[in-house]
Amino acid sequence: MTSNHPACCSAIEPAWPFNDALPGIVMRSCQFDPSRLTPNDFALTAIAAPSSIQRSVAKRQTEFLAGRLCAREALQTLTGIPNVPGLHEDRAPIWPEGICGSISHSHGLASALVASHTHWRGLGLDLETLLPASRAQRLAKEILTPAELNRLGSLDPSQYAERITLTFSIKESLFKALYPLVGQRFYFQDAELLNVDSNGRARLRLLLDLSREWHAGRELGGNFCYFQERLLSLVAIPA
Repeated sequence: MTSNHPACCSAIEPAWPFNDALPGIVMRSCQFDPSRLTPNDFALTAIAAPSSIQRSVAKRQTEFLAGRLCAREALQTLTGIPNVPGLHEDRAPIWPEGICGSISHSHGLASALVASHTHWRGLGLDLETLLPASRAQRLAKEILTPAELNRLGSLDPSQYAERITLTFSIKESLFKALYPLVGQRFYFQDAELLNVDSNGRARLRLLLDLSREWHAGRELGGNFCYFQERLLSLVAIPA
C-alpha cells in the first residue's frame, strides 16, 4: 500500500468472480472501514469530494472514496490515465469520453469496472448482502412482478430470499447499464427476470418502452455470482 493510500481502504485488487469471461472489461475492488476515515483522506488521495459528499456521513464519504479509488485504478489499467469519474447531478458517475463503467458498494466492500465503447456500450454492476427472509417477504411485491412472484412458489424461505435479493440486484444493474443510453428512469416493475441458471447467467426482459431500440419485450443477458460473501450482479451491453 502506497503512502498516499488511506487507512480506511484496503489495497485495490484485481477481481473477476463471474464464470463467464467478458473481454475488455477491467474490474477492481477493495474493502473499506468508515471508522478509519480521516478529514484528510480525500486530499491525500487527490480525489475531489463533491459538496453533497462533503455534507454526508462518514459511511457515505468512505464508500464514495473507496468506489472512486477502484474506478481510478480500473481506468488507469484500461487507458493508462488515472482519471476519477465525476458525479452527475443525478448521482450517476461521469466517465471519460469513450468509456463506460459502473461502481457499487455494500457493507464495507467496493467494486468498479470499466470498458471501452469499442467493446461495450453500457455496464451495470451491483453488490448486495442477502436479504433476511422476513425482509425479503415484505419487499417481494415491490421488487417482483406478478409473473416473477408466481415462479417463486416452490422455493423454501432461504431460496426465496436469495431470489428476491438477486432480482433486486440484477434490476439495479440493468438500470445502471441502460440509464446512460436512454436517459430515462425506470423501476423494478418495468423489467422482469425471466430465468437464471447454475452457471450464473440470467435473462431479463423490458416491460416498457424506453426508446425505439430499448422497447418493451427486448431481452438482455446478465451475470451473477457470490463475491466476498455478497451477491454481485452485472449487466453488460455489447457494442
